[in-house]
Amino acid sequence: MNGKVFAIGFVAFAVIFGAGLYYALVYAYYEKVNDVTEITVQGRTITVADYEGIDATSSGLKLRGCFTVTPADFEGLAQGVNAIPLSAPKWFKCYDVGELQADLNAGRAVAYLAAENENDGIDRVVAVYPDGRAYQWRQLNEKYQE
Repeated sequence: MNGKVFAIGFVAFAVIFGAGLYYALVYAYYEKVNDVTEITVQGRTITVADYEGIDATSSGLKLRGCFTVTPADFEGLAQGVNAIPLSAPKWFKCYDVGELQADLNAGRAVAYLAAENENDGIDRVVAVYPDGRAYQWRQLNEKYQE
């Protein structure tokens, strides 16, 4: 009888702990950000519309943003950053990391290094499509990717 009580208690603990851990990883630390009207890319202020984003203070790498821009605002800015978009929680629907990486690889979107070492060892990258859709995220800079 004692073994059965212990097993049930252990399974209940594991389920509760697992649910708490899942919530902490996927939901707890993210904050929705919707009030952004401009971003800075290589020192240039770019007006954005329809910004939908997430961020967290627990990690400098949690920033994700989806928005629209005027692609002409990026003319003259340096391209060619090694863009590696990081995944977002599944509930953040506007940001599809697989599609974004495929489009960057195929040249359907252009990546810009928006800010180098925005946080220590972390760069902010913006990807822009010809139709004005744009995305931003933070990634480890090349010094830490090796």
